[in-house]
Formats: sequence, C-alpha cells, structure tokens
Amino acid sequence: MKLALIYGGASPEHSVSCVTALGIYSAIDKMKYEVIPIGITKAGKFVHHPINPNWKLADYPAVDDSAPELVMPLGGGELRLAGGESLGRIDIAFPVLHGVNGEDGTIQGLLQLCGIPYVGNGVLSSALAMDKAAAKRIFQSAGIPTSEDLVIRKTDYFANADEIVAKASSLMTPNCFVKPSRSGSSVGVTKVKTSESLRPSIERAFEHDDTVLVEREMVGREIECSVLENSDGTVIASKAGEIKVHGRDFYDYEAKYIDNSAELIVPVELTGAELKTLQDLAIKAFRALGCSGLARADFFLTSQGFVITEINTMPGFTPISMYPSLWAASGIDYPQLVETLIQTGLSAKR
Repeated sequence: MKLALIYGGASPEHSVSCVTALGIYSAIDKMKYEVIPIGITKAGKFVHHPINPNWKLADYPAVDDSAPELVMPLGGGELRLAGGESLGRIDIAFPVLHGVNGEDGTIQGLLQLCGIPYVGNGVLSSALAMDKAAAKRIFQSAGIPTSEDLVIRKTDYFANADEIVAKASSLMTPNCFVKPSRSGSSVGVTKVKTSESLRPSIERAFEHDDTVLVEREMVGREIECSVLENSDGTVIASKAGEIKVHGRDFYDYEAKYIDNSAELIVPVELTGAELKTLQDLAIKAFRALGCSGLARADFFLTSQGFVITEINTMPGFTPISMYPSLWAASGIDYPQLVETLIQTGLSAKR
C-alpha cells in the first residue's frame, strides 16, 4: 500500500513536525507500506522530500524549498510531480502537521477533496480543537470543567482597548495567561504577572491570531491523558502522565522542545478514582469535539478536581513524546500504535 507521510507545513511548528515525521517513519512497517514522503515548505509548497534520519529539533530542521514540487490530485487520481511523473495512487495519508495550516482542518479538507483516506481527526474536530475559545465552549456545554476566561476579538480590542484590558485584569489572581486562540506548542503564549504587561501581551498574541484568550491561572498539577480510537470504533484512554517544569514560569515552547527544563513523568501515580475520572473526562472531551483516531487531553488537577485546558488532535509523536509514551506505559508500543492509527484511518467514514 502507498502511504503518504505529510509533514513540515507553513506553521511556527514546522520543525516539530519534521521530527515527528522521522519518528513515525521509523515505526512504519516498510514490508507493508511504501512510504511517499510529502514535505510542505514554510511557504506552503508541496514537495517530494525524503525523511532525514539525522533530524534533531535543536537544529530546527526544515523542508528544502528546492525539492521537486508535487501536484496534489484534486478530484482523485494519482499523485504527480510537477514535471508530470506519476508517484501512483495514494491508499492512505498520514499527516503529522502541528499547528495552523495542518492540524486545524486545512490538510484534512484537502485530502478529502483529493479522495485520499487519512489518519487522525477530520475537518471539524481538527478546526474546533485548534480554536481554544470554541473548544472551551463545547467542553462547558458537555459538563467538562474549564478555567474562567475572556475572549477578545481583534476588531473589538482596537476599538476599545482600555475597557477590555481593565476587564481582562480581573482574571489576574495574581497571574493570568494570554494566548492566541488558534496556535500550538505555546506559540504566542505569555504568563502575565503585572497589570502593566497585560496590554503588550494581548497585542503580542494578536500577531498570531485575530482572537485572543485571557485565562485565569490554574493552580495544580499538569496531567495529560492519551486517547486512541481503534478501527472498530472503540475509544480507549491511557494511563496518566505529568509535566513538571523546572526554571521556567510555564510549559512554553523552549521547555517543550529546546532546553530540557520540562520533566515528563510517565506514568504518574494517581488514585484509582482520580485515574478513572481523568480517563472518563478525556474520552468525554474526545467525543464532544467529534474526534477520531487520536488526541491528547491536557488537564490541571486542582484542589477542586480536574480542569481541562485543551485537546491536541495531532500531539507530539516522536518516540519520547508524551502521547506515545503514555501508550507504551499502557501496553501499546510505538509501532503497534502507528499501525492501529493507520488501520483506523483506512476504516474511517469521512
């Protein structure tokens, strides 16, 4: 079977996607699948680009713009190079794009227009999960606890900034978080500690999106849970993992990928009741957004219980990332996890 592994993308998380692609490529059964690597450059061009076995995130790997350009088969048919050479009909695509222009439903929509089955979440669930403000409203309607927040639209802010900043300052107890509504890997996120820094933090977040979310700081443990859909439609949740950040204010981009200041504890000890509650909430959030295939649900465990922060529909997927690590701790190893996702993608009804 021909499997298109799609990675890179016009996103701040371009390099993360390259490293994820390397991890997944290493786990795919090459006796069963012919892997066709499709890189998307930072400018958004689709190219036939090999997976580099030496990629490391610290080197900020990128898809080479000079690689042979590809033409996606809109309406169905064979994948071709721009020069006309056919690479054959793709049986299944495995998009591993993180953030905007990929994890947000855009690549999923393109694949559906091309008639190519694909791994992971569909258009709607991908778009909803990427939009933190929209996802929170759905979580709330499903009875899943969320943090208190204020949603700020760009046009409203620049028409009445003083009033909006004053309203946002009420969420500082004593700190709050300001983030673009649609971003990943904590890109554009600021922990605000003083009222004077609130306005520039909001305006910095607007550089990444036209909608900004101001959230009251949650005090508690950062707990994550992986969710997996099997090809028969059953949905299961993993054991729990915990993130502990050392020397930084929060789990930002550098802590996640660059300086090893974050400690990932897999699995983490919870009481039986806590783990059951976490798994139930993770699956409930997965179903509330209409997810399919996979997701990682992120929570704070506070004195009042679990509070969801977000669902990631294409979480970090290197062999040491939280999502596959939690499944390894739950009895599903990396190659088995990749194969399960491929089979679920093949059986999905889009």
